[in-house]
Amino acid sequence: MRRDEDGCGRNDVYAAMCPCREMLDLLANKWSALVIGALEDGPRRNGELKRRLEGISPKVLSQTLKRLEAHGLLTRAVYPEVPARVEYELTGLGRSAAAPLEQLRDWVERHVGDAE
Repeated sequence: MRRDEDGCGRNDVYAAMCPCREMLDLLANKWSALVIGALEDGPRRNGELKRRLEGISPKVLSQTLKRLEAHGLLTRAVYPEVPARVEYELTGLGRSAAAPLEQLRDWVERHVGDAE
């Protein structure tokens, strides 16, 4: 396997310095997986997300939304209304992550009691 200057093989999530790890860390986060799931049916406002994601603090929701936006998984649209209306929506990249994350969430719900 060819190694880049930083020691990372191209798109090798097992390589210590691979940028893939940052995306894996983001998607493996429970709140990221749940936010993406909450947005699968279309755009939602902040308050709708807070109600859907029981137990998330406003700070963690804000941080999660910012990280997902920074990585191109969702967009934030601000509408010039009073008060301002802000909606979050999955991008194509975010929608492509939604399917495997849905499978993971479904697996967890089916097997949560199976661990001994």
